[in-house]
Amino acid sequence: MSELTMGQYSLVFNMLSFTIATMLAAFVFFMMGQSRLAPKYRISMIVSSLVVGIAGYHYFRIAESWGHAFTLTAGKYMASGVPFNDAYRYVDWMLTVPLLLVELILVLNLSREKSGPMLTKLTIAAFLMIVTGYPGEISSDTTTRAVWGFISTLPFAYIVYILWVELGKVMETQPERVRVLFRNMRLLILATWGFYPIVYMAPFFGLTGANVTVGVQIGYTIADVLAKAGYGVLIYAVARAKSENDGWSLEAAH
Repeated sequence: MSELTMGQYSLVFNMLSFTIATMLAAFVFFMMGQSRLAPKYRISMIVSSLVVGIAGYHYFRIAESWGHAFTLTAGKYMASGVPFNDAYRYVDWMLTVPLLLVELILVLNLSREKSGPMLTKLTIAAFLMIVTGYPGEISSDTTTRAVWGFISTLPFAYIVYILWVELGKVMETQPERVRVLFRNMRLLILATWGFYPIVYMAPFFGLTGANVTVGVQIGYTIADVLAKAGYGVLIYAVARAKSENDGWSLEAAH
């Protein structure tokens, strides 16, 4: 990729800027929203704040790298010679994806006997999913990308299994409102996390050159907004519903 049109460059840059603003706004909301939850559920909001805070920082670095990678010349953005560092995404995911799973387990307030082993399995699977996806991401060879993409999908499938089967059994003991929210959350996870591999395989869909880069950046950005900020809002809704079900109220707390 040696050049981008002004529209392609601006589209990616504006989406990165939008995501930074979204993550910062979500951080403020999650921090302020803790006071509206029963104390035992506030830890889930702290983790949510960490997720969007980490993501906001990395998106700032991604936008900065994007700006340095191109220079405007004769109406087009040409490669400046400074490589675009997309590794920031994978560093971000290595930190935030396990935390996304941690906040889900925390908000359900499971017993230590159930939450401990489940968190361990989910964290290891999440780490493997990210680490095995990176070699394919940086490869220009489609076969290599496909092989590593397939390997990365295996731990993803295991995570989905845990969410649907093991946590599905746990949800039978939760209040009705929480069960509805949890079903929505699982669908959001499936839709957003399932969207990452689709974006990952963009070169197989006929996209080439700059179109691949732009498509991947926009796709990952949309998925991150939904999987981090949107997911955190659902976590807050679950925590709020469980607080109310436990008989806790903001008025009584004061």
